[in-house]
Amino acid sequence: MPHPAQSTAGAVSESSGGAPPRPADPRLDPLRRGDAAAYEQLVRAECGRMLAAARRILGNEEDAREAVQEAFVSARRALPKFEGHSSLSTWLHRIAINAALMKLRTRRSRPQISIETLQPRFLADGHHADPVDPWSPDAESEAMTSETRAAVRAAIDRLPETYRNVLLLRDIEELDTRQTAELLEIDPGTVKVRLHRARLALRKLLDEQFSGGLR
Repeated sequence: MPHPAQSTAGAVSESSGGAPPRPADPRLDPLRRGDAAAYEQLVRAECGRMLAAARRILGNEEDAREAVQEAFVSARRALPKFEGHSSLSTWLHRIAINAALMKLRTRRSRPQISIETLQPRFLADGHHADPVDPWSPDAESEAMTSETRAAVRAAIDRLPETYRNVLLLRDIEELDTRQTAELLEIDPGTVKVRLHRARLALRKLLDEQFSGGLR
């Protein structure tokens, strides 16, 4: 059985799209030579973003730190195969996401609500069965407050895991459909369906808070 760190790196490919490699990152040569100081600098520079991504997926500080540690070990071993089609930072970010997803799969599943209960209901004529109040004009700007970010995060956490992960990777981590499908080991069509349903569910969860302005 491969080491978890090796599996983490092996599941992440660079996205070239036929494009030539990017200009070489000056950090690569010393890293490939095994320069310990260069590795420490890399950890300091990239750890924050990687840890934030792992936290969003795992919702647990200890698990997130373990995932990032595994990601760095995995990346160090995989550096000889890194071709530079994506930036080093982007490559590390994806390895951290994959490490977090792998750890998530090993955890005992928590009770989850059905996505069906979070979907909008429609009448036979196609109109909404439940009133849909427009969000206030200030909702978008208010969504930047720490209180509202916490509310959005809590709403995302209520989504069933398979839908939550797609939403996090596409809308929060800003991966494209193909990258998301690769990391979650599902086909791109499934990513699109789950993302659409996750967005509808999130809208329903947030409607009460945003309709007519935040309370």
